[in-house]
Amino acid sequence: MKEAGYEPGTEAETLEDVATAARREIRTVRNRFILAAILGLAIFALSMLVPDFTGKLYLLWALATPVQFWAGWRFYRGAWGALRHRTADMNTLIAVGTSAAYFYSMVAVLFPSLFVVGGIEPHLYFDTSAMIIALILLGRFLEARAKGQTSEAIKKLIGLQPRMALVVRDGREIEIPVDDVQVGDLILVRAGERVPVDGIIRRGYSSVDESMITGESIPVEKKVGDDVIGATINKTGRFEFEATKVGKDTTLAQIIRLVEEAQGSKAPIQRLADVIASYFVPIVIGIASITFIVWYLVGPAPALTFALLNFVAVLIIACPCALGLATPTAIMVGTGKGAEYGILIRSAAALERSNRISAVLLDKTGTLTQGEPRVTDVIAVPSLSRDEVLRLAASAEYGSEHPLAEAIVEASQEKKLELSPASDFNAIPGHGVEASVEGKKLLLGNLRLMKGRGLPLNGLGEKAERLWARG
Repeated sequence: MKEAGYEPGTEAETLEDVATAARREIRTVRNRFILAAILGLAIFALSMLVPDFTGKLYLLWALATPVQFWAGWRFYRGAWGALRHRTADMNTLIAVGTSAAYFYSMVAVLFPSLFVVGGIEPHLYFDTSAMIIALILLGRFLEARAKGQTSEAIKKLIGLQPRMALVVRDGREIEIPVDDVQVGDLILVRAGERVPVDGIIRRGYSSVDESMITGESIPVEKKVGDDVIGATINKTGRFEFEATKVGKDTTLAQIIRLVEEAQGSKAPIQRLADVIASYFVPIVIGIASITFIVWYLVGPAPALTFALLNFVAVLIIACPCALGLATPTAIMVGTGKGAEYGILIRSAAALERSNRISAVLLDKTGTLTQGEPRVTDVIAVPSLSRDEVLRLAASAEYGSEHPLAEAIVEASQEKKLELSPASDFNAIPGHGVEASVEGKKLLLGNLRLMKGRGLPLNGLGEKAERLWARG
């Protein structure tokens, strides 16, 4: 496995260290690109713009060496890995092409008489090899950065899972690491805490924010027998649930695994590019070898010089193959950009098929809207103004963590309404809240709450129905 260029690791390492590894890869490629670009530009300037001086050729050689063997080491390593498996890839072509340019120039510096043609000193190609390495490293850096964006999305997903869980064992509540939770454990979740793992509620009642899974901004009411998903947020009540899925089997772990698999997957066009590259590289090397032989046998004197020059020219021209480099980069940019905007792409094949999409069906309000509720209408009875209704409602809801309560308070703040302190606050799960404000007993909630308390709607029911019908 290591011979193929892969490093084996445990599943825990894969889940926890993927973002760190991505940042390290970005930093490594960036540093090598910066050095290659700076030295490559310096070599180009010295070669083309600066008059000859004593030691100039040796200075060019000294500047090109770290680019070739430090910045470009990854291409040699990749080419060696491919060679050991009796195949060839773009790393092979890059390594052979730049090495031919580098070593030809090195020999020309050490033994210039071998390549003198008609009294003209041989031309050096240090700038060519250095700039090719710099440009290809730029492509690898962009690819690594796009991959890092997806890895950051994975890191955020991992960060959603709590580290500890409050487990009920032998009648006692003990806090243990989430990794130690077992299927069948009874877990206690208090208001404001995240659900540690997937399970089924066995005692209690609450509302749970499942927006990280469903996109819905309104918490879902949960009662005995309902499923809960790990990493979702318990908003109000307190409940106990039985763990049914832990570790790699949880919904969150499966989402993370899908994103990781999407990073490593190959689209059909990318597999085609790999196949083409596996034939393209040996063909190019073969053509370059034939070119060398023909020029050496029938070319003008000095035959060796012209043979080497044309051999290097064929390899260098074929080196930056657009199909072999651009296709994987495009896949990574696509998945990375999607993750940046919260869109998790299941596989590279799915990304490629997306160009044939003609219609998109959405069933989540959070997908179509801002993902959070806002007050759009305030309807009041004739004895009260709309601002007064909003002010009283916001006073009662102030301090509540429910998204609807927060929307009401935010609407009152936008209108700069002065709120009053509330007392006797009581949350009624699944219905609403009740509180006292300025000596008035207030009930805020849904139609079930109003009917349950026997309150007349005074003609507001029809208006409410119209608003509900509009969403």
